[in-house]
Amino acid sequence: MSWGVNWKASVGLLGVGIKYLAVTLLVPLVVALAYGEDIWVFLVSMALVAGVGFAVERVDPDPDLGPREALLFVSLAWLAAAVIGTVPYLLAGYGTASTVGLQTGSVGALTGSVVNALFESMSGFTTTGATVLGEISTDQHSHALLMWRQLTQWLGGMGIIVLMIAILPEVAVNGAQLMDSEAPGPELQKLTPKIAETARALWLIYFGFTVLLAALLYVLHLVGMAPNMNLYNAVAHGFSTLPTGGFSPQAESIGYFSAAVQWVVIPFMVVAGVNFALFWHVLRGEVDTLLENAEFRTYAGALAVVTALLAVLLFRGAAPVLEIGGATESVTENALRQAAFQIGSLLNSTGFATSDFAQWDTHAQVLLLFTMFIGGSAGSTGGGIKIVRWLIVAKAIRRELFTSAHPDVVQPVRLSGSVVDEDAIRGIMAFTLLYLVLLAVSAVFIALDAARVGTQLTALESFSASLATIGNIGPGFGRLGPFGSYLFFPDTSKLLMVFLMWIGRLEIVPVLGVFISGVDGR
Repeated sequence: MSWGVNWKASVGLLGVGIKYLAVTLLVPLVVALAYGEDIWVFLVSMALVAGVGFAVERVDPDPDLGPREALLFVSLAWLAAAVIGTVPYLLAGYGTASTVGLQTGSVGALTGSVVNALFESMSGFTTTGATVLGEISTDQHSHALLMWRQLTQWLGGMGIIVLMIAILPEVAVNGAQLMDSEAPGPELQKLTPKIAETARALWLIYFGFTVLLAALLYVLHLVGMAPNMNLYNAVAHGFSTLPTGGFSPQAESIGYFSAAVQWVVIPFMVVAGVNFALFWHVLRGEVDTLLENAEFRTYAGALAVVTALLAVLLFRGAAPVLEIGGATESVTENALRQAAFQIGSLLNSTGFATSDFAQWDTHAQVLLLFTMFIGGSAGSTGGGIKIVRWLIVAKAIRRELFTSAHPDVVQPVRLSGSVVDEDAIRGIMAFTLLYLVLLAVSAVFIALDAARVGTQLTALESFSASLATIGNIGPGFGRLGPFGSYLFFPDTSKLLMVFLMWIGRLEIVPVLGVFISGVDGR
């Protein structure tokens, strides 16, 4: 790849990241030692990943990145993370001491197929939460492997590149342009004079919320309000809630746990959809920065309005069974909890569920589909188009309508009192259009590809498969509901969805920008 890009610099820095990513495998290794499962799988995985990292680093031991190299590095880093994430899955397929070695059912589907393992790994790192596992439990899979599955989401939530900038001096040198390429949303908010300090601040806030949630969940267990929420489950769900990931070691997701657990998880899902930079200001005593932020107010308003609408629909009988465990003491409380949970989960792409909304009536499903389009805030761990983009698109359209009747009036687009740059507006409009085009084209391909192998998808299933992957949402509708699986798709569709999850997490531009810049610069 010439195209005026120094690919050796990008690949050399990639080796640094791969080398240190091997360290993260210590977490599932500790779990493996605790439960006596898959110990060799994670020891071998660590050795293989570290070895590859050292080898790739030798391509260019002293990399210097320009803008194009930064785009290439960010794109390759996320792809490499997903490929590395497959190693434990594939190695576990050859184990004899673990139930993961059984080549039957959904277990064999994951460990016996490179495509399925890559799908699961990419879904984890991009915090999508879509799965090819049909049966999810510690009876079918080792505790260590399921914890690795959870950890991939936590690593991808705040961003692999942001983490590397925070802890690796080699990466921090090029930190500003790398973080700008990876950060979710149309702009990067620099919180401190040094970009590495900004990265550390964001990760510390993210880490703090994760620890707080895990501690609260375990306390519920200790006081008898959550019998199933042991320490393992508390940590596992802390790893997947704050990154808006949606993976769970339990097949019934959060519905497996008590109502108290569900109420505790809801505010943390909401927090995960807020720009984490705003919490930095709150910690400094600048609460007005949060309250005066137009995107935050819109996010909070959208949550409140859509939750209220869904609660009304549920109260009127939109869901045949509101809770997996059966009836609850209060129908009103149940409707409110289910509405708040599902909206909090889908609006910012978390993907947890407490009820099979694929069985709800049409009105409720349409409302949920609309919710999936909204997305979280820029600078949050949420997926989707992002609320700030919708705000700017709406304001830009309103301005066009106004100026068509008043051509002599100059009216800038403002957000939170500041004028939005015209180049930024054009970029947001282009991104939104490209996002919708990719969404539609991919939905058509998924439907045709399924028909090719004799699988008939409904229009809603094919559309939601495309939306759930490019938006990093996870569950869809029909067979792709919150307790469904993507296992039945042909490998070609799965590979397309791997691509959609990849570019969706990087918000399209870093991936496609590498190729476009190459064409323009030939």
